[in-house]
Amino acid sequence: MLKDDVLKTIKKYNLIQKGDKIVIGVSGGPDSICLLHILYNLKDELEIQICVAHINHMIREVADMETQYVQDFCKKLKIECFVKKVDIIKLAKYEKKGTEETGREVRYAFFNEVLEKTNSNKIATAHNCNDKAETVILNILRGSGISGLKGIEAKREEKYIRPLIETDRKRIEEYCKENELNPKYDESNNESIYNRNKVRNEIIPYIKKEFNQNIIKTINRLSEVASDEDEYLRKITNKTYQDIKEKTEGNIIINLKKFNNLELVIKRRIILYTINEVLHTTNGIEKINIDDIIKMCEKNIGNKYIMPTKQIKIYLKKGKIYFIKT
Repeated sequence: MLKDDVLKTIKKYNLIQKGDKIVIGVSGGPDSICLLHILYNLKDELEIQICVAHINHMIREVADMETQYVQDFCKKLKIECFVKKVDIIKLAKYEKKGTEETGREVRYAFFNEVLEKTNSNKIATAHNCNDKAETVILNILRGSGISGLKGIEAKREEKYIRPLIETDRKRIEEYCKENELNPKYDESNNESIYNRNKVRNEIIPYIKKEFNQNIIKTINRLSEVASDEDEYLRKITNKTYQDIKEKTEGNIIINLKKFNNLELVIKRRIILYTINEVLHTTNGIEKINIDDIIKMCEKNIGNKYIMPTKQIKIYLKKGKIYFIKT
């Protein structure tokens, strides 16, 4: 049974502990309705409390119907449901961002808002192994390194959990049908407008037909290997960072000589790690930026600085590398 398999995933990745209060992100589609139904049926066994957060993106005409469906579904199960309506297209234009990116930011901001409001400690989303494979392919197309091959992780920051991450979309849809859940299908998923839809509707079916029928499982195995290797390198990076960091007062200073003696792969990770320590993000940092910083350090060029983004300035002075938040 799918419920048993999801329970195995929960235990394998230590996703849920006794007493957890979990906010479940529910759109009304098969994935999230399946997740909600399974966690509802496991809540007594796991000794947890659950509530639902639903965002109405106001993009499609049926959005209000989907919202009503989610509210009715939760009412039937006697689960508290929090709803928010946001005009994503209008907001995306105002912020000069893509609708996908804006939608994701709004969703997670609302999930965290509900988490605080309900004094919950975890947020569960319905990402499955198909989503994970699609993400890996997208990351490869962007030129990602090992971290990108991890795809979507089962757990992030000890707060975001994905209990369906080892379940494929076909089994989810079968579960919904068997339990007569009648989820709402987003017809726009069949339109190859966004890159993810192109991967889902065109690239993966082509690979299945011409190369590997089990490409989803194959990519997920690759993802597990990448996760293990990335975790190993993360530990080495963290230890090395502590050894070469000289002081931290908002800005960070690194010992240049020690940095230059490191292996290239660790240098790259140290730069990303340090930038993240300063800015709490590495958005906008590209490989060319990292390579330019490494070249500057190897040549020990003083009186020169690099600004990979407007938020951070990196320069050398008296045998030190300065990472300064601007």
